[in-house]
Amino acid sequence: MMKRCWIPLLVGLALPVTAWGETLQLPADATLDVHVIERHELTRESADITDILLQPINTPQASHQLPEHCLITADATLNADRVRLRAKTLTCVDAQNGESVIFSDQLSASASESDGSYGVDACRSNADGQCSRALLTPDHVFQLRLGEAVSIERQDNPAARINETRRQANGEGRDNPVPREESDPERP
Repeated sequence: MMKRCWIPLLVGLALPVTAWGETLQLPADATLDVHVIERHELTRESADITDILLQPINTPQASHQLPEHCLITADATLNADRVRLRAKTLTCVDAQNGESVIFSDQLSASASESDGSYGVDACRSNADGQCSRALLTPDHVFQLRLGEAVSIERQDNPAARINETRRQANGEGRDNPVPREESDPERP
């Protein structure tokens, strides 16, 4: 009897802290494991890249998890020995009860390695005691630490409204026509 009471509690604790309703919330200092989606090279000549796409990865090392379909945009700068990343936006699409829920807003977070050292250790070449070439690759997982709490309200989803209209049309009209029984397209 007691086991039945603990199972829902344990399942609830194992679920990621995500958008289970109208708001996606993460506390200040929350950590998220992420990786870049595409390979990016930074050099002394091109030390800045804007709008890099990061994908969260749900791992036990991160303090919080996000819905499966999220993207984070960030700016990267090559500094003396590491790449500094500053996250700017977070967009998540979470499927709930057959409905896609969208959460999107600004985000303030900085990147660090899993050991807590600031910046991403992606340096491939050194010159004069400083990193001259860094490479961010999809196989390199690092963490984002939020600088402030995040509370993102559910966004309007125009596609969901269009799909609902189609489902309600019951075969009438151009949005959801019922196919004719005839298979010959030239027959009236």
